[in-house]
Amino acid sequence: MGYFLLRRLAISLLVAITVSVIGFSLLRLSGNLAESLAGEDASPAQIAETAKAYGLDRPFHIQYFDWVTKALQGDLGQSLFTKEPVIELITDRIGTTIQVACYSLLLSLIIALPLGVLAAMKQNTWIDRSALSIAVFGQAIPNFWFALILIWVFGVLLRWTPISGTDTWRHFILPTITLSTFAMPQFMRLTRTGMLDVLESDYIRTARAKGLSPAVVLWKHGLRNAILPVVSLAAVAFGFLLGGSFIVESIFALNGIGYLALESIQRQDFPVVQSIVVFISVVYIGLTLLSDLINAQLDPRIRLH
Repeated sequence: MGYFLLRRLAISLLVAITVSVIGFSLLRLSGNLAESLAGEDASPAQIAETAKAYGLDRPFHIQYFDWVTKALQGDLGQSLFTKEPVIELITDRIGTTIQVACYSLLLSLIIALPLGVLAAMKQNTWIDRSALSIAVFGQAIPNFWFALILIWVFGVLLRWTPISGTDTWRHFILPTITLSTFAMPQFMRLTRTGMLDVLESDYIRTARAKGLSPAVVLWKHGLRNAILPVVSLAAVAFGFLLGGSFIVESIFALNGIGYLALESIQRQDFPVVQSIVVFISVVYIGLTLLSDLINAQLDPRIRLH
C-alpha cells in the first residue's frame, strides 16, 4: 500500500504542476497582458510601466516560479478590480459552490441508486428501458437549457421557487436539480451494471439457496458489493460538479466561485481567473487521488497495478 500511495502521490504532483503551468500560461498566451492591464488608449511608455509594475517584463519561468512560491504560501495575488487578496475572494465564495455540489451529489445518489437497482432487477423490461432513457436524457440535455426550462416553469409560471440568490435553502432547489442531471446518469448506469454482475455471482445463488429473504439478498449481499465502484466514482464526480457549477451559478446568480469567475472574465481580472482555474483543477486532482485510494482500500488487487 505504501508504494501504491507514493506512486499515486507522485503522479498527482506531476499533474498538478502541469495544470499550474498551463493555467499560468493561458492568460499570457492570449495576448499582451500588460497592454490589457494598461488599457486600450495606453501609450507604449505606460504599457512598459505597467509590465514592470506587475513583473510582466521578467522571463516567463521567473514569473511562474515567483507565482508558485507565493501561491504555496497562500498568496494568490490581488484582484485588479476590487484590490482584495484573491485568496479571500475565493474563500468567501467557495462555501456556496461546495454547498451546491454537495446537494447535487446527494440528490444524484438518492435518485440513481434505487433506479439502478430496479433496472437490474427488471432487466429488459419497460422499467429497465425507462430508467436507461432517463439516464440518457440526463446526460444528453444541456445544463443551461434545462436550467432555463426549470426557471420558466417553477420560477415564472408556478412561482414555487426563487430563481436567483442564496438567501434560503429554497434558492438552491433549482440549481441542485440542474447540476444533479450531470452525475445521476453515471451513478445509475454503474449501479445497474454492478447489480447485474453481482446478481449472477455464486455467493448470491448461495444466499438464495440458504433461504434468505429477497430483501436481505438484494440489499445486504447484492448492493453492498455493487455499490463499491459508485463510492469511488462519487469522489471524482464531486470534482466535476465543482467545475460544472460555473454555468449553473451564472444562470441562477449564485454567489459562488463560478459566478466570481464569470465576473472576473468580464472585468478582465486576470489574477482571479487564473487562480480559480488552477484552484478547481488542483481540487479535482486531489479528489481523483482520494478515489484511487478508496478503490485500492476496497479492492487490494488494484495495488498491484
